[in-house]
Order: sequence, then C-alpha cells, then structure tokens
Amino acid sequence: MVSQDGIDLSRYRARRIMKDLGLVSCQLPKHAYKKAQQPHVAIPNELNRQFNVGAPNQVWCGDVTYVWTGQRWSYLAIVMDLFARKPVGWALSRSPDSNLTKQALNMAYELRGRPTGVMFHSDQGNHYTSISFRQNLWRLQIKQSMSRRGNCWDNAPMERFFRSLKTEWMPTIGWHSFDEAKVAVSHYITGYYSLLRPHTFNGGLTPATAEAMFEDNLLTCDQI
Repeated sequence: MVSQDGIDLSRYRARRIMKDLGLVSCQLPKHAYKKAQQPHVAIPNELNRQFNVGAPNQVWCGDVTYVWTGQRWSYLAIVMDLFARKPVGWALSRSPDSNLTKQALNMAYELRGRPTGVMFHSDQGNHYTSISFRQNLWRLQIKQSMSRRGNCWDNAPMERFFRSLKTEWMPTIGWHSFDEAKVAVSHYITGYYSLLRPHTFNGGLTPATAEAMFEDNLLTCDQI
C-alpha cells in the first residue's frame, strides 16, 4: 500500500486522482433500508411455511431486494406463484415503498387473468403493511399473510429466488444503469428463469413447463 511506502494519500486525494484517471471503484457502498415511520399491523402468518400448494394462483409470495444501478441502489419487488415457483409480477424502482410493491402485485393480478381466492404472503416490510398496499389487496380480493418478525425462513422461496438472481445473473458490481438493470431483470424473469432454468422443486422442469403440464392434466381429466 502506498501509505506503507511513506506516501501521504488520504481517501479524498485518492478519489481526486481516480477521477482524473477515469477510474471507478468496484467496491459497492453498504446498503441500509430506511426504518419504518409507522407501526406494524398484526397480520397472521396464514401460510405457516406450507410452501407446497396444489394448483397455480392459490398462493403468491412477494419480497423486495436491492440492486446496484450505476450511481445508487434501486429496489426490485417480485411476486411469485408458489405452485411452480414461477415469478408472475415484478417492478423496479428507486424507492422501496408501497407503490413499488403495488406495481408488482397488480402486474401479477393482470397477467394471471385476475384470479380469485389468492393468498399473498410476504415479510413485515412497511411496503407490505402500509394502508395503501393493504387497500390494494382488499380491492383485488386477495387474502394477506405475513411472516413472523425477523424470520426469513417464513418466506424461504423468495430468499432462494433472489439468491439465484444475484449469483446467476447480476454482475458482481451490479448494473451500470437503472435501464440496464430493468432490461436484465426482465430477461431473467420472463426468459431464463421461467422458460429455461431447471428447478429442483419441479423435478427438473422449468416453472413454465410445470404449469403447462398441470394445465394439460386438468384438460385430460375433464375429457375423461
């Protein structure tokens, strides 16, 4: 290190020199979520880790993670159908608020044909406990379930999905811009993860194939 060689180099001088040379640090800054400014509401854990469901559109789960997009953190909300572990809604935003989670939920609701009898499970993030998000669930007639406080295993399928996204698809230093991240995430969700990536939970089938086989079996049973 230069400081060990007797060269006086503060972080401010190093930053100026790097700027002059056009160098960019590969070390991402630490991330910290903002603390909620409203109390959490009491919503029971209706799912209770019953992650194996019998059909599509019975249980959806959701979560939010952060990704680096050039100059700052952005936030990715996902809605996943637990039947075949298929992502069915998503949204990317610069703010981890209830507008983000509502966008992901509304996308799932529309893309899945406005189903009835759905349960939505998530952690206790304020973007899921807010009045705005809960009113949106009520409007769509979706039942809400929540993990116990600080227990990530209560929403384990979402944790696994984000781990796969960040190890298989996201560059080590994140994406260079918000737009680049949005395109890359879309390709991962709608292309690679849903259509090409084998999933152990589905017996080696992709989420899309597992759902298609379920629908084919339903048609066969109806014709008998």
